[in-house]
Amino acid sequence: MSARRRFDVSIVTPDGSAFEGDAEMLIVPGAAGEIGVLARHAPLVATLKSGSTRIHVRSDDVLELATGPGFFTVQFDRAIALVDHAVKASEIDRDDAQRQLDEAREELERIEAGDSTGDRWVVEQRLIHAETLLEIASGGDIREVRAKLSAGERHA
Repeated sequence: MSARRRFDVSIVTPDGSAFEGDAEMLIVPGAAGEIGVLARHAPLVATLKSGSTRIHVRSDDVLELATGPGFFTVQFDRAIALVDHAVKASEIDRDDAQRQLDEAREELERIEAGDSTGDRWVVEQRLIHAETLLEIASGGDIREVRAKLSAGERHA
């Protein structure tokens, strides 16, 4: 079986590049669902939500990152994701992710109670990002982790 064609991928945050290199496939969390990209993909511009970004460097080597909301473009065998933040799975601090989740939940409760003028969408994205961090750190399925989180279970 021959290897897939490769294309350039950049994951960029305000702090700099989180990933630069070639990949066989890229999957990003589009606002309307996951977007999968292979070499020679049609030009595309999309909005990204917080979620899991998976870079298939080779068929047996997948780099997963928890990424924040942002924008995504594909043009001439080059894919660029401009995101608020990106954390490699191997660098996730579970305690910090749990703290972020707890803080986002508390802020969302304050917004719903009318005790905060915070931006609901921004807080919801923080909540999703914290859930994604915990999901990636645990190696689980995001649907299972979100079901547990919505049932009030905490990560150990």
